[in-house]
Amino acid sequence: MKDNELFQIGEVSRLFHVSVSILRHYDKIGLLKPEYVDEETGYRYYSTRQFECLNTIRYLRALDLPLEQISGFLQNRDTDHIAELLRHQKEEVRRRMQELELIERKINNRLVQLEDAADSELDVIKIVKKPSRRVAAVKKKLTPRNYLDLEQSIRQLEAEEENTVVFLGKVGVGISAEHLKIRQYLPYDMVFVILDEEDQFRGETLLLEPETCVTIRFQGSHERAAGYYDKMLDYIEGQGYLVSGFSKELTMIDYGLTNDTSKFVTEIQIPVWKKEKL
Repeated sequence: MKDNELFQIGEVSRLFHVSVSILRHYDKIGLLKPEYVDEETGYRYYSTRQFECLNTIRYLRALDLPLEQISGFLQNRDTDHIAELLRHQKEEVRRRMQELELIERKINNRLVQLEDAADSELDVIKIVKKPSRRVAAVKKKLTPRNYLDLEQSIRQLEAEEENTVVFLGKVGVGISAEHLKIRQYLPYDMVFVILDEEDQFRGETLLLEPETCVTIRFQGSHERAAGYYDKMLDYIEGQGYLVSGFSKELTMIDYGLTNDTSKFVTEIQIPVWKKEKL
């Protein structure tokens, strides 16, 4: 093969397993211009001496280096330069691996939540010990009819955050202990987000100690909650418990996850402590 032998763009595409459109893009940005372009036909021709350059581009792209950095290297080929590029790319790969591990944990959390919600035993009061949890909350009066009515409060919570998707499936509303004791269910006193361990949240958060909760799950959303609060508070009084904190009313499955309203699941948690006998 002679150094000055020319190959049409289609031939180069097949030889290097690079699409014609990519070769045209490389030409357009000045990364790899053809050796010769026929003025009459517009056909692009590449010489064999360009093959090494194209192979270098393919190698560095396989390492996911940006085209801008590849172009800079081709204009200043040097062992120190390529070593610096590779070290920088190695650190970038490590950073992205950490991001992917974080995403994997978030996916696993949501899968566990979905499986738990799908297996819910509905309309049954239970006593459940909840672990320590970290929440971000906005105290404000609101009367949501559905999840759309919470949007403004959610936007307020995430205004300073980089990653809004962390809130999917973990937004709830709460009623203070004082209002629960007098059975005043509307308006709600707060909107909150339960944060996963890996969630990075810049705003103020509250760490809840482990608590014993009376819980119930039901089909539907916030508009059906009032009757369940009455049922739960009757149970709490009958069992000799006292309300010890604000309620957590979480839509485990709602429009954020499905359009099928028959699959909506909401859970109410009311923290309690046992009243001592006199």
